[in-house]
Amino acid sequence: MQLSLVNHWLLKPWVKPLLWLLCALPLVGLFVGASMGTLGANPAEKLIQETGEWALRWLWLTLAITPLRDVANLPALVRYRRSLGVTSFVYAVVHFLAYAWLDKGLVIDDIVRDVFKRNFILVGMLTLLLMLPLALTSFNAAIRALGGRRWQMLHKLAYFAALSGLLHFYWKKSAKNDVTEVMVYAVILAVLLGWRAARKGGIVGMLRVR
Repeated sequence: MQLSLVNHWLLKPWVKPLLWLLCALPLVGLFVGASMGTLGANPAEKLIQETGEWALRWLWLTLAITPLRDVANLPALVRYRRSLGVTSFVYAVVHFLAYAWLDKGLVIDDIVRDVFKRNFILVGMLTLLLMLPLALTSFNAAIRALGGRRWQMLHKLAYFAALSGLLHFYWKKSAKNDVTEVMVYAVILAVLLGWRAARKGGIVGMLRVR
C-alpha cells in the first residue's frame, strides 16, 4: 500500500520540476559562494573540485535508479533517470568550463597541452566525450529517431563514463595521497554495476541489449 502511494506521488506532474530545482541547488550554492567569497582560500580550485564531484554524484544516482526501481518496486522512478543523467552532464560541462576558464584562462593551446601532459585531464576529457551523446539523445524524439534497441545500446556508454570518471577522480586525488573518498565512490559503483551483472548473467550480458 505504501509503495503504491509512493508510485502515485512520483507520477505527479510537479515532481519533475521539483527535481530539476533540487538538482540546480548545489550549482547555485557554489555560484553564490563564489560571488560572496565564501569558498575558502582558493575559490577557483573549490569550484572546479565541487562541480566535478557533483557530476559523479548525479551520475551515480542515475545508475542507482534501475536497482532502486526493481528492489523497491517503484517503477515510476524510471521517469527521472534521464533528468539525473542530463544533470550529471551539465555539472561535468561546468566542471570543464571552470577548469578551462579559471585554471587555464581559456587559452586553447594551454588546455590542449594539459590534456596530453596530464593523464587525469585526458581521462576527464574522455569522460565528458562519453557523456555527450548520452545528453544529446536524452529526449523522446531521439529515442524515436534511433529506435529503442539502438538507443539502449548507446546509453550503455553510461557505464564506461562512470568508470572513466572514477579513474579521473582517483588520479586527481592520488596526487595528494587522499583516496579515501574515491574508495567510497568505487564501492558504490561496484555495487551498482555488480547488481546489473548479476541480474544479466555477467558483464557481457549487462552490455547486451535484448
